[in-house]
Amino acid sequence: MRLPRSVAGWTIAVFGLLALLLGALGLIWPETQLRLLGFEVPAERARGDYTGTFLTASSMASFNMGVYYLLAVATEWRPFYRFTVWFRLVTFTVFTIAVLSDVAPDRFFAVAAWEGLGAVATAAGLWWDARRAGAATDDSVPGPVPATDAAR
Repeated sequence: MRLPRSVAGWTIAVFGLLALLLGALGLIWPETQLRLLGFEVPAERARGDYTGTFLTASSMASFNMGVYYLLAVATEWRPFYRFTVWFRLVTFTVFTIAVLSDVAPDRFFAVAAWEGLGAVATAAGLWWDARRAGAATDDSVPGPVPATDAAR
């Protein structure tokens, strides 16, 4: 895998790697994943409790998303970077509302914060990369070449 070539790429790579690893954790050790998120892990699940099924689906989605993010980094797919900023802000909003409305435990706000901070970090990285590219373009555009240098 190729290392990120931009600040924004690094933010996407970090998120992608963590999504991949946390997805794998949920697939391999679902109880650990539930505890990390602040959910109870009863000794036995009641009939009709599909927590394990939902966690498997969520973990697989996280794993796949991690792969997508890392693929975007490998190809420096900048439109994808911009796309993630907006949708991570939407995710931050939805997860925050889930905590505030007691649908999710307070500890779940860490997931919302991670999404929000990640969106801001990627947006800042995109801004920084654009600014740096603009400065490099301004520095690399030479003025008129003296006639004596043109022949060399």
